[in-house]
Amino acid sequence: MSAGATGVGSLPGGDAREAAKTVTGSFEEFPYLAELPARGPGADMIGRSLGLLVDMYAHVEPSGWRISDRPGRDSKRSRSWLGEDLDALEEFTQGYTGKLKVQAVGPWTLASALELHGGEALLQDAGACRDLAGSLAEGLREHLADVRRRIPGADVVLQLDEPSLTAVLLGRVRSASGYRTYRAVDRQVVEGALRDVFAVHDGDVVVHSCAPEVPFALLRRAGATGVSFDFSLLTEREDDVIGEAVEGGTKLFAGVVPGTDAPLSDPGGSVMGVRKLWRRLGLAPGTLAESVVVTPSCGLAGASPAYARAVQAHCVRAARSLADNPE
Repeated sequence: MSAGATGVGSLPGGDAREAAKTVTGSFEEFPYLAELPARGPGADMIGRSLGLLVDMYAHVEPSGWRISDRPGRDSKRSRSWLGEDLDALEEFTQGYTGKLKVQAVGPWTLASALELHGGEALLQDAGACRDLAGSLAEGLREHLADVRRRIPGADVVLQLDEPSLTAVLLGRVRSASGYRTYRAVDRQVVEGALRDVFAVHDGDVVVHSCAPEVPFALLRRAGATGVSFDFSLLTEREDDVIGEAVEGGTKLFAGVVPGTDAPLSDPGGSVMGVRKLWRRLGLAPGTLAESVVVTPSCGLAGASPAYARAVQAHCVRAARSLADNPE
């Protein structure tokens, strides 16, 4: 079995058909639903996910997204862009069978980014965090059903983006004034909310974070089947939890290629660190291809269109190199 490769989520530009064509052309075996934040508020990662919520609404303020009492122009726009992206993906995946990834922001990063009426983060209100997780779970259930209807041959993989998760657990999320931080949220509460959201999908659930100190063990306990991370931020301190994760069947979505324009090494060089990690952990090289999916280190929204295309092709070649020469 060859090692897979896929993207993280965002791409530069604003043309949904062009994005769908690039993604399905680059990742023939593991395409994803691209996000195009350059279109403006509502196409950004946070706005897009707020558009999925059921019976909860948000609008754009100069400071960011704020909770609303009723749906407004901003939530409508975010739904309409998502529809446009799904139409484009559906067009380029006619008759497709195989893995297909869709992304949404997880409950804790959403709670850190969404403001209450007074301007503070929703994160500080435990009851509101519960409501948000419930609303997101309901919205994801509908979204996943829609994706399966449109692309019936797809084996859908759900990715939840949680770049703020570590900050939530360690009490590092800054308040509106920036002078203080919100209290750390209890690990069991964090894990419970994640478990409830993961439970809406009966297929693979991957959590992505391009922040340091990804809580691998907590994510696995909550039911994630894969973890997507920036490989350059790993330290040897994390070897044990990664070894346990791999032995427990967790897939590693290793972000080994820079997400913004940079010189690309040869594909084999890009996955050299992954091979070294395997040797350090004493894992069988033959398991590399089954356990690792090669990705860019983060979304590609900040890259040039030419680099974004080159990186995706590079990830596929790097994955092939890992499968052909695991040693």
